[in-house]
Amino acid sequence: MFSVIPMLILVLAIAMCWVGGWNGARAFFSIFCNFAILFLNVVLISWGFPAVVISLLSSMLILATTIFLGSDEETVTENAFLGSILVVVVTMTLIFVLLPHLQVQGFGNENNEDLEGLSLLIGIKFQDLMLSTMLISSLGAIAEAAIAVSAGTHELLSSNAQIDSRLIFKNGMEIGKEIIGTALNTLFFGFFGSFLGLFTWYVKLNYGFGRFINNKIFVAELFMILVGVIGVVLTVPLTTAVIQLREGHRKVK
Repeated sequence: MFSVIPMLILVLAIAMCWVGGWNGARAFFSIFCNFAILFLNVVLISWGFPAVVISLLSSMLILATTIFLGSDEETVTENAFLGSILVVVVTMTLIFVLLPHLQVQGFGNENNEDLEGLSLLIGIKFQDLMLSTMLISSLGAIAEAAIAVSAGTHELLSSNAQIDSRLIFKNGMEIGKEIIGTALNTLFFGFFGSFLGLFTWYVKLNYGFGRFINNKIFVAELFMILVGVIGVVLTVPLTTAVIQLREGHRKVK
């Protein structure tokens, strides 16, 4: 007898090492590091530490682990990390401003059966937990877009070190246009794939359109995806701007 999960992990490790070599092995190691960070994030929040502060620090650690273990090129990783940090600040501000107006914190009516007999008095604000969830869920796509833009722009600068700073931003935006569609589709189909069972349940329960689009679980998931999409879109200009500023500063020196 064998367990499916360890088998899939082994297949993933072999595939990443075969395709990516040393970088693939480091990227695989970063998965375990990020899992440890997420686990520590949950533990610290459960101990009463501020959920928003802990999640923000965890987000920075996750971005650092994902980006710096994903590439050997120092300039690429530094630019990608700085750009992604800016995006996290913007998306967190957006979530912080809009989340109270959504009223999606906590559990929906569909969770009543699972929660029956359990106490919800856990001493933690559900709104803070929702903010943390939405912030962390978008990190993967943001890091991926930042690395792609940074690496593409770095290749351009390597072939033409004297390029004008205005052209750096223009070419960075062009690179971003090539990858943004794929990143958005990744988030979009990930949302519908994970939500398909609940979609089917809603149909079986004969939910009307108004009740469907006002359902707490659906609105929370959709808001999470939209925040992730906005984060990915903002990653392109912000990362490109970081590269442009750092390159301009380097040339002045």
